[in-house]
Amino acid sequence: MKILTLLAGVLALLLLLLSGPLYQAEILGLMNAFFAMRIALILGAVAIVFALIQVIFMRKTISWPVTGIAVLCAAVAIFMPLSMMNKAKSVPPIHDITTDLVNPPRFMAILALRADAPNPAAYQGEEIASQQREAYPELETQKYPQTTEQVFDAALATVKSMGLEVVTSDKSLGLIEAYDTTTWFGFVDDVVIRIQNSEQMTILDARSKSRVGMSDIGKNAERLNTLIAGVAKKS
Repeated sequence: MKILTLLAGVLALLLLLLSGPLYQAEILGLMNAFFAMRIALILGAVAIVFALIQVIFMRKTISWPVTGIAVLCAAVAIFMPLSMMNKAKSVPPIHDITTDLVNPPRFMAILALRADAPNPAAYQGEEIASQQREAYPELETQKYPQTTEQVFDAALATVKSMGLEVVTSDKSLGLIEAYDTTTWFGFVDDVVIRIQNSEQMTILDARSKSRVGMSDIGKNAERLNTLIAGVAKKS
C-alpha cells in the first residue's frame, strides 16, 4: 500500500508539473494539457485516500516518511488545479480587458505577431464590456497632471519592470505595445497603452488581451491594475 500511495502522489505531481511544458513543446494540445491537470487532481485524491487507509488501519506497518512525501506531492497536485478552477469561477469568462470600453486602444505593430492567434485582435464590444464593468469596475481611464512625455516615460519604465517584451514605443504617438508570456503554460497576452493630452491633463488607456483561451482567469485585469499602480508610482 505504501508503494501505491507514493506512486500515486508522485505521478500526480509530475503530471501536473509537466502539463504546461508539454503544451509549450506542442506535445499536448491545450485541452489535453488541461485534461492532464484533472488526472493529476484525481491521482492526488487517490494518494490521499490511500494515506488515510494506512493511518487508520495500518499504523503498525506505515512508513511515515514515505507517506508524508506522498501526501505532500498529492496536496500540491490537488491544490493548484482546484485553485485555478475556483479563480476561473470567480471571474467572467473573458480575455480582453481595457480601461476604455467605448474606444479601446487598438493593436498595431503587434498584429503581425498574433496573426495566427485563435483570439482575434478586434474588440468584441458590449458583449464583454458589460461583464468587465461588473467584475472590474476599478479599471477606467487614468488621468494625470504630468505631461504626456512624463507619463509615457513612467508607463514604459513600468512595462519593462513588469518583465513585458516591448514591441514598439512611440512617444510622438503616445503608443506602447508589448506582450507578456506566462511561465508555466507559455500563454501570450498582448498589451497596448495609449497616452494622450486632453483638457490640460494627460490621459492613459490600456488594454490587455490573451491570444488563446476563453477565460484569462483574471490575469489581464491583474496586469492592468499592476500597470496603473506602477505608472502612478513612477509619474
